[in-house]
Amino acid sequence: MELGWLLWGTAVLLLLHVLMELSPTVNFALRIGFYCVLCLVSSALAAAACLLVNGGRTVKNMRIIKAIVRTFKYFFGLRFEVKGLENFKVEGPAIIVSNHQSILDMMGLMEVLPDNCVQVGKKELMYMGSVGLIMYLGGVIFINRKSTSSAKMVMSEVAKTMVAENVKVWVYPEGTRNCTGDLLPFKKGAFHLALQAQVPVIPVVYSSFTTFYNPKTKLFTSGKIKVEVLPPIETKGLTSDDVSDLTDRCFSTMRDALFRLSGRP
Repeated sequence: MELGWLLWGTAVLLLLHVLMELSPTVNFALRIGFYCVLCLVSSALAAAACLLVNGGRTVKNMRIIKAIVRTFKYFFGLRFEVKGLENFKVEGPAIIVSNHQSILDMMGLMEVLPDNCVQVGKKELMYMGSVGLIMYLGGVIFINRKSTSSAKMVMSEVAKTMVAENVKVWVYPEGTRNCTGDLLPFKKGAFHLALQAQVPVIPVVYSSFTTFYNPKTKLFTSGKIKVEVLPPIETKGLTSDDVSDLTDRCFSTMRDALFRLSGRP
């Protein structure tokens, strides 16, 4: 009986391997499926570790989460080339903004995430099982994007908290995933937050994933991701009247870096 199960298991694995080699769609579906299962299982294990070590919700849990997620790249053959980490070494709190390409961004985030840094995410993520739980335990700030007044209230509280507790806040100013190789127009929430707290904005740019990951064409292979932490943009002395200029300046700087890192003219 055991030999029969072993033979059947071997046959299934061989069939899956052949299908992955012959069909990009099957390869994409299996790799995404494995990634989702890996996230759920790892989040459950990380949640237990966070509760045992730190006892509950705290940004300190990000160190545990970071250590676990940084192993994911080996499963998918991804390599990261990172530059500019010294630009995170600013005194006091800061707003970190980066481009947002896919569900794989979590791996890139944890590759460079500085200590004492929390992320801003949509409220719906909180209900994604063990993934939502680990985000909650890591101190992620959830906002209701459908309610402008609610989001503004949360961001106002974030401004006070980041100064009082000396934390950095990571925001995706595009507001949604964008795997086109370019940037979507930036929403201004992160920049209002920076001006309200009078803290610098630190742009982080990841090269385009399109050479190895593209949901539209069912492409998901191994690849290299270039990451660059750009110099901080100071906001001291600026007012709400300067939000548009700050947003445009950051967008232009990050777009130039995106094209450069991705090898585009």
